[in-house]
Amino acid sequence: MSNTLISSDDLKLVAQYCEAIGIEYLPFKLDLKSVSKKKAYTDSGEMSSKQKALDELRSQIGDCRLCRLAEERTNLVFGEGNPDAKIMFIGEAPGREEDSQGRPFVGEAGRVLTNLINKMGLTRDDVYIANICKCRPPSNRDPMLDEMNICMKFVEAQIEIIFPEVIISMGKIATYALMARSEPMSKFSISRVRGKFFDYTTESRVIPVMPTFHPAYLMRNPKDKWLTWYDAQAVLRKTGMLKEQI
Repeated sequence: MSNTLISSDDLKLVAQYCEAIGIEYLPFKLDLKSVSKKKAYTDSGEMSSKQKALDELRSQIGDCRLCRLAEERTNLVFGEGNPDAKIMFIGEAPGREEDSQGRPFVGEAGRVLTNLINKMGLTRDDVYIANICKCRPPSNRDPMLDEMNICMKFVEAQIEIIFPEVIISMGKIATYALMARSEPMSKFSISRVRGKFFDYTTESRVIPVMPTFHPAYLMRNPKDKWLTWYDAQAVLRKTGMLKEQI
């Protein structure tokens, strides 16, 4: 009989998921701040509630056709990594390799990101990686605002489920989307805001976000890699993971 009981963690995740997909009324109310996070897998090796919630969200998105980006994509790129990650990386949109493989940051920019993660003393399995837009824009153009707005509800749901200690927003577009700026995106500058934490606020929590340069930018401007490393160290300090030798 004990195996059929629903834990408070499970109820919390159900509430988060329902809110994320637009269900406004639930027959119960939970204090989402009072429930602790769960491991990716239980001690018995079973899939955690967080992973189940992410899988349910991916199933809900399905073969999304809500915007024009679906017309030319090969694969929808949902995101991947540790559902219990302390650090979540968010970029703008998939590129050619990502569209082909259905995985985030696996092309040349992905190698730059992986090197950064490794330098932080982590692996890709330790973090969670996603994008604002889940489909590749034609010819790798910047996503348009309406495309970003449609996908934001999926990103918000991922953040609610994972509940990272810190988000690293990579590049102008991801940072603009998470900051909810009122100024036109064309006037927004990542150089002006990078390196300074800001708060990403949901109904149940506030998560610090560190804006930094996109890995693709660093490929064109390698001299700025040290600035991104400075940002990464600030994140490690925020999470208590900065090692003495760094």
